[in-house]
Amino acid sequence: MAHAAASGVQSANPDQWDDKQTVSEERHEDKGAENRQAAARPLDEDDLLLRLVAQNSEAAFRVLVERHVDRSYALALRLLGNVADAEDVAQDVMLRIWSTRGRWQEGKARFTTWLYRVITNRCIDLRRRPRTEDMDKAPDMADDKPDALSMVHRDEIKTLLECAMQQLPEQQRTALILSYTDDLSNPEVAEIMDKSVSSVESLLKRGRQNLRELLRKSEGTIVDSFTKD
Repeated sequence: MAHAAASGVQSANPDQWDDKQTVSEERHEDKGAENRQAAARPLDEDDLLLRLVAQNSEAAFRVLVERHVDRSYALALRLLGNVADAEDVAQDVMLRIWSTRGRWQEGKARFTTWLYRVITNRCIDLRRRPRTEDMDKAPDMADDKPDALSMVHRDEIKTLLECAMQQLPEQQRTALILSYTDDLSNPEVAEIMDKSVSSVESLLKRGRQNLRELLRKSEGTIVDSFTKD
């Protein structure tokens, strides 16, 4: 009994318990700090520019726009196939950067990932709206079937591919453009489209299959137009 009581007193020693608790808390805090440090992304030039933009630096904003406006317009044009709409999207996104300055969270998603996500969502919204006319299509987006001779030229083949791409389902076309045209990895595409990597892989697979079928049909239609009397 005496030994048990002594043992009980020893295990309940406040000083000893506090020491153990302190060590445990310190280890927990250290582990949390390590996890935060591991999760944090090293800052890049865009982060530094955004930090200055948050301080109302118009010069930094101009530099940021110059770095990204061309790719923003190019992506919007590929997704929409319409020059005027692509210009509007690029301008709107650039203005959004300024209007939301100070809200950027450093060390998390890359700025380009956020940028591509905003552009992609904006373009998808625009494509879902009913259009009464489309008078300002992107260059090289042909309405007529190319003739037999033009089919040997790269520009006409590109036109055929772009026309087929526009006929794909929204999500498949977006995944293909981000993956192949913009050379993004599947995890990057997944983050931009807010989907799992496996979903993106499925979209890419179905998109490639549908694209091949559309190109076969287009090629067959062109050949038929020159073989019929």
